[in-house]
Amino acid sequence: MNLIKRNHSNTFPNVMDEFFKDWMGGSQLVNRAVPPVNIKETDGYFAVELVAPGLKKEDFNIEVENGLLTISSETKAEKMQEEGKYTRREYTHTSFKRAFTLPETVNEDGIDANYADGILTLTLPKKEEAQPKAKRLIQIS
Repeated sequence: MNLIKRNHSNTFPNVMDEFFKDWMGGSQLVNRAVPPVNIKETDGYFAVELVAPGLKKEDFNIEVENGLLTISSETKAEKMQEEGKYTRREYTHTSFKRAFTLPETVNEDGIDANYADGILTLTLPKKEEAQPKAKRLIQIS
């Protein structure tokens, strides 16, 4: 499987972050990276594991089109209604998009997804003809 990274976040160092690093906690850039992925191949399927803690299964959008598997998510922090004076308050908006070119051996109709303990696991079954055949013993006559 080929990996196509798509992340539109700014990765340059933040000058203000360096300047205010020790004053009131700084302005740390949180959740700007693309979630890491493990891809495992077995005889019968590929397994794609994407680490994305703190999300819900409803936050993910998984699409397959023309041999391209796309996993994306976008979350926004809701406005908090609290009394009092804020010294510092940060709202977050996180999003990511990962795209993978599927090999021709993958059965696109059989792809399954599961999200548990912060890990999104996709099972991509191989087509029947792509799976290894069982060893056959040939008798000599």
